[in-house]
Amino acid sequence: MAEGVRGVPWAVLLLCCAVPLPGAGAVHVELGAPEPGQSGDPALAGGRVKRGWVWNQFFVVEEYTGTEPLYVGKIHSDSDEGDGSIKYTISGEGAGTIFLIDEITGDIHATERLDREQKTFYTLRAQARDRQTDRLLEPESEFIIKVQDINDSEPRFLEGPYIGSVAELSPVGTSVMQVMASDADDPTYGSSARVVYSVLEGEQHFTVDSKTGVIRTAVADLDRETQDRYEVVIRATDMAGQLGGLSGSTTVTIVVTDVNDNPPRFPQKMYQFSVVETAPVGTAVGRVKAEDSDVGENTDMTYQVKDEEGVEMFRVITDSNTQEAVIMVQKPLDYESKKVHTVVVEALNKFVDPRFVDLGTFRDQTIVRVSVLDVDEPPEFRPNSDLMEVQEDAHVGSIVGVVTALDPDTANHPVRYAIDRSTDTERIFDIDANTGAIVTGKVLDRETAGWHNITVLAMEADNHSQVSRASLRIRILDVNDNPPELATPYEAAVCEDAKPGQLIQTISVVDRDEPQSGHRFYFALAPEATHSHRFSLLDVQDNTAAVHTQRVGFNRQEQDVYLLPILVVDSGPPALSSTGTLTIRVCGCDSSGTIQSCNSTAYVMSATLSPGALIALLVCVLILIVLVLLILTLKRHHKSHLASEDDEDMRDNVIKYNDEGGGEQDTEAYDMSALRSLYELGELAGGEGGGAPAEAAPRGSLASERHALPQWVQGPELDFALFRDYICRKVQQADGDASVPPYDSFQTYAFEGSGSPAPSLSSLGTRSSGSEQDFSYLGGWGPRFRQLAALYAGRRADEEPEDS
Repeated sequence: MAEGVRGVPWAVLLLCCAVPLPGAGAVHVELGAPEPGQSGDPALAGGRVKRGWVWNQFFVVEEYTGTEPLYVGKIHSDSDEGDGSIKYTISGEGAGTIFLIDEITGDIHATERLDREQKTFYTLRAQARDRQTDRLLEPESEFIIKVQDINDSEPRFLEGPYIGSVAELSPVGTSVMQVMASDADDPTYGSSARVVYSVLEGEQHFTVDSKTGVIRTAVADLDRETQDRYEVVIRATDMAGQLGGLSGSTTVTIVVTDVNDNPPRFPQKMYQFSVVETAPVGTAVGRVKAEDSDVGENTDMTYQVKDEEGVEMFRVITDSNTQEAVIMVQKPLDYESKKVHTVVVEALNKFVDPRFVDLGTFRDQTIVRVSVLDVDEPPEFRPNSDLMEVQEDAHVGSIVGVVTALDPDTANHPVRYAIDRSTDTERIFDIDANTGAIVTGKVLDRETAGWHNITVLAMEADNHSQVSRASLRIRILDVNDNPPELATPYEAAVCEDAKPGQLIQTISVVDRDEPQSGHRFYFALAPEATHSHRFSLLDVQDNTAAVHTQRVGFNRQEQDVYLLPILVVDSGPPALSSTGTLTIRVCGCDSSGTIQSCNSTAYVMSATLSPGALIALLVCVLILIVLVLLILTLKRHHKSHLASEDDEDMRDNVIKYNDEGGGEQDTEAYDMSALRSLYELGELAGGEGGGAPAEAAPRGSLASERHALPQWVQGPELDFALFRDYICRKVQQADGDASVPPYDSFQTYAFEGSGSPAPSLSSLGTRSSGSEQDFSYLGGWGPRFRQLAALYAGRRADEEPEDS
């Protein structure tokens, strides 16, 4: 078996092809082996016949509309003897559904309507088998069935909708955009897919290239302000536009874009606004706007004032959001000076296209009339001088200057003046309310305050709410009223062995005055100088003086300090003088002239001390400081302890008596109520040196005697009003006394009242015969209470006979 297509051995195939031709049906072509005696190939003559599949493609027309299956072709093996022993089968795309084969004859038919635009070919495989054994007689091989195209698809615009743009006033032939149609037919077969373009609507303004689909302008006068968009219908036709070709169309929207071909125009030639004369600078008077038919940045414009009057009083800014001209006040307005202002405002485009300058000027002007409205204004100071001067020796009531203010209104109301006292709290100046004359109210002193800043008020006489303020600076001019003085209390030192002419001290002075020509001071030794023969004074002519020695040697044993009076005089006028004293100490010096010591305090001793000596001196000083602080701390602690005891004693109102007293008649020396204190009783008993009577006294009797004191019993008829009034007076006195301590204290009031029904609480005043007191224990209190014990013992002895 010979090699066939694709290198596979095949039997001879009788192939019939169905090719649609104009006016003819399917053509059946049979290809097979040569008849005996004929040789298709000289190389095969007289040898074995070459057998196998001989292939061509199958073709089937699309969109077949017949009622019978469409014959596609025939497959045949040269081993088929026509007895039906061979079975033909196909497999692959559409086998058994779209394509059917006759198993005996090998005829293939298409049973469905095919569409080349959906699928252009089908790949199948053919087999020839023995019908009895199903043995594969020929090797399986692929074949293709191609779908033959017909013109059944119209052109389509797949990229729509189409939107293009072109600038207005573009020249003829300006490219706008390109459209493209697609045809699904086979571009390689006939003219079914050859498309041409044409304009169905809008051909008055646009054209389209028939081959490329490029749309171009047909006129040069496209005006966006007249019509800003066009709807153009473009048609695409296949078959190269021949009769019978299919066509499709689309609508192209062409937007005409703007160019700056229209100048700005004001709708009105005159505008009127009004503004009050008190409007501050920067106040907006009004807005005007020029119209522009263009759009976008072509409408951006700027405004300016063109006339000189308007430029002086007003300015114009452009509102970038609204493209309006905002007219604003540039200088203060005055109704009395000018009531109406005329302003010429010009508008011009910001971006000008040089291609259209020949269309005219791209600017426009309008007139704006601004009326100034009158208002009641406060007075105005004229002139606006804010500086006055006055001599510091001016008498009280002297005129410093005059301020003047006028009512700017037409009515010209009278003006009254005053000083803002918050700026002149000391009332140094006064002002005449009618004339505005400023006078001194107190004596001036330049050295205390050289400048005064006050605020003067001017108001209408009948309307004080209309007030103007003016800041006034008053300079106090200097007069020579302060004598010169030494700059410091000078102290100098001179060596005992000083030579004549040696400089001791340079003197300078100070003067609180400030003459305009500057200071000039004169120096001399005062007439009362007693040591002028020892020292000399030289005026250096630069407002300083030098003191020199005038004799040889000084003896500090004889005199260690010299007081040299120096007279200083200024240049006036009038010339004032003062005397200052220079203290000169005589000191011992070494051979180099360095001061070693002086009779008074060491003058410059520290300069000759070594570092070790200085450190030792500092340590000693620190130790002394620590000791002093320690002593002060101990004293303060002791004082605070005593103060706390005193405070406690004062709060408890406990009084101690360590003397015996002057007897029964001495009621001023001590308080008898203190005898009832157990604390005092114990202290007295323990402090007596262990006398026998004290030791014999029973301790338990003290407590019993304390409870046995006479008790006061309130009677039902008592009246406490007297005590209440007395205590209230005492409380008021204590509240009003600034020396009363800030803490609460227990107050003792030794007052019983008059006619009290209660007996005395004191044991000294007890005369009751039924008293249960036994004062025999007083004998054990020591020598100091011996007289008291005898007194009570005698009284007790007198009462016993009476009882008997």
